[in-house]
Formats: sequence, C-alpha cells, structure tokens
Amino acid sequence: MHVNERADTVTTSEGQFTVRTDSGSVFTAPRIIAATGGFGTPHSPALKGLDAFTGTVVHAADYREPTYMGQSVIVVGAGNSAVQIAAELAESANVILASRHPVKFAPQRPLRRDMHFWFKYTGIDTLPIGHLLSRPPTSPVFDTGRYRAALTADAPQRRAMFTKLEGNQAFWPNDTTTTVDAVILATGYNPNLDYLTEPGAITDTGHPRHRKGLSTTHPGLGYVGLEWQRSLSSASLRGVGRDAHYVIRRLTTADASRLHPTE
Repeated sequence: MHVNERADTVTTSEGQFTVRTDSGSVFTAPRIIAATGGFGTPHSPALKGLDAFTGTVVHAADYREPTYMGQSVIVVGAGNSAVQIAAELAESANVILASRHPVKFAPQRPLRRDMHFWFKYTGIDTLPIGHLLSRPPTSPVFDTGRYRAALTADAPQRRAMFTKLEGNQAFWPNDTTTTVDAVILATGYNPNLDYLTEPGAITDTGHPRHRKGLSTTHPGLGYVGLEWQRSLSSASLRGVGRDAHYVIRRLTTADASRLHPTE
C-alpha cells in the first residue's frame, strides 16, 4: 500500500497502468480510479488586464476573512461563494459583484427543511441523469432571504462584467471606470488531473473524457467525485458513495478490457 504520496504521472502500456509518485515510487495496476474529484484546481478566467492589474488578486479558495475594510473590491462570479463573500465584505468595504449572468436565487429552507433534505427525500439527487444534463452558466444561490436583501440594497452592488482592467482601474460596459484595490475571483474550480499524461484521457481544459465515471478513451480507468458524474449529488458526500460502487463494479467485471461506458 502506498499512502501519503502524490501521483506525478499515470501512463499505460499493454493493459497495465504505471503510477510514478513524488517520492520516486513506481507501481503498476490493471485498473486506476482517479478520485481527486472535480474541484482540485482553482479556476481563474482569462479576464482582460487581470495579469497586469496593480491591486490584489485572490481566488475564493484563498479567501479566509474580510480584511479589506474601507477598500474598493470587485468580487467576480454569481454563485454561492461569490454572493456570500461579496455580502460579507460589503459590511466594511465598497463592493461590486461583477458577473456575466444575473444572480439566481433558490430557497434554502422550503417548508422549513433545508433544500438538501428535499433533494434526498424526493430522490432527485439519486437519479442517474447527471451525465445527461448540461451545466448551467450559473448555479442558483441558496438563500434564506439574506443575500437577496443585500443585493436589493446594493450591498454589494451587482454589475455586468467589466470589459477590462487597466492599472488599478476597472472599465465597465457603460464607459464608466472604478478605482479598485482588490479583485476576488469566485469563479469555481476544475479537476486536478495533471498526472493523467496519457494522450486523449483529458481535454485541453483539464476535464476527463468519461461517461458515468468510466473513461471513454482508456479501458480500466475510472473517476470518482466529478461534478454531475452520474447524478446531481455526484460531487457531494451524499452521492460519491453510489458512484464509487458503480465504477468499482464496472471496472472489476471478469473482462474489464472489453468494458464500454455506454453499456
């Protein structure tokens, strides 16, 4: 057993995968499951002027507390993290929430029970249909009313995405500018699958080519923890166990080399 080691590369030859780790270990296996999930790498979008911005740039992954008192801050995004961070900062800073799409809200506690309770109770999040759905541009913000009220009061102020950053200035579609001290990117995450160096296993954007967690390019390769891998809860503790059982069952059949993800 190899523990506390980081996989550097995974390659395959003649039906065997070879794993090389950061400690120099090398071992082989006929099947590999990449269980590093879908949120291992903070995503930073290609925003014009961001690389030369003279203020502070922080991804939500590194945000810990509101330390921008009195400063001018732009939070980029329209999801839960973006709205929550922007609302918290707006209590002590001048905050603009910038996004390409309007913020959408969903009730956090319909009929006095948390939305996640209803997902489980109704069985919606167990339906194996996640792979059939297209990810929406923005996920709804689960809200008890606090965040909708904050945006209604312009604390934070929501604006359409700026067109560019230049120095410490943000340029907006209406030809106005804002002096900015910090930009916080609440722009989501991508899978961390850099160790899969096999040609074709992952896309140019770092996402695996798979169906229901089974590689469509390399027999014997599986995934666990990807967003919408099989169901709406695939990336959560509620759903990852079901997906793991499914992937293991499919990979450990008598003739795994003939498995096809569409079967």
